[in-house]
Amino acid sequence: MSGIVYGNMSRAALDAADNNQAAHPNFAEQTAIWRVQSKRVRETYRPLLNLRYGQSARAVLDFYPSRGTGDHPLLIFVHGGYWQGGSKESVGFLARGPLASGFSVALLDYAVAPEASLGEMVDEVCQALHWLDSQASRLKFDARRIVLAGHSAGAHLMCNLLDELPILGGVAISGIYDLEPIRHSYLNERLGLNEQDVRQFSPMLMPRPSSAPLLVAVGPNELDELIRQSRDFSQAWHTPLLEVAGHEHFTILDELADQEGQLCRAVCEMVS
Repeated sequence: MSGIVYGNMSRAALDAADNNQAAHPNFAEQTAIWRVQSKRVRETYRPLLNLRYGQSARAVLDFYPSRGTGDHPLLIFVHGGYWQGGSKESVGFLARGPLASGFSVALLDYAVAPEASLGEMVDEVCQALHWLDSQASRLKFDARRIVLAGHSAGAHLMCNLLDELPILGGVAISGIYDLEPIRHSYLNERLGLNEQDVRQFSPMLMPRPSSAPLLVAVGPNELDELIRQSRDFSQAWHTPLLEVAGHEHFTILDELADQEGQLCRAVCEMVS
């Protein structure tokens, strides 16, 4: 069939299937709310900002220390943005739930396309994980109780790195796990993925690298392609799938920001 680039989809159909911002007309309003909430969380919890773990301009992280005494579990979070944008500042709001639950929280930045290749992004997030592990004593968290989480492109990156540290578990939120459709979509104009990248960096095509528990979460109001990817990936890796009722690609993060939210409770259960 002429014009088909992936599955039964044309380029236009595939572009629409992968365009979360276009699918959610409230995206600008949602991000404005996040900015206000994130600023409030930073003012309340006074994190250590822009701790440098690598050489690139974006190789920095924000560390929110637990307010309790002694060593605490750590949640490491990798933001989304389709490997081309996003920032730790934009997701500062979600630290609120884990902090209220006794965690310290590290929010990572990393180099993005087109300045960095996908392999360089994976390497940079890997570098951040090992830097944090080396700083456990100074930052006063328990290196034996780490949970790794990521959203969208961040979920993809963290699933490439589940065996880098002895984590207690991972939470992959609304992620991309098979890069082949991305290679054929508008997103690849800046990413520049080739067939080797798809084989090397698609979690769907990898054996599960870690025995640590992994929860795959997605909102039932997300794009069909995102839901399909999450369902297929959970089956491929034989790991639980949580479809978080009432949420789409962006509001699902509220379930991590809220101490009583389903995703925050899942993180807590991994260290209990």
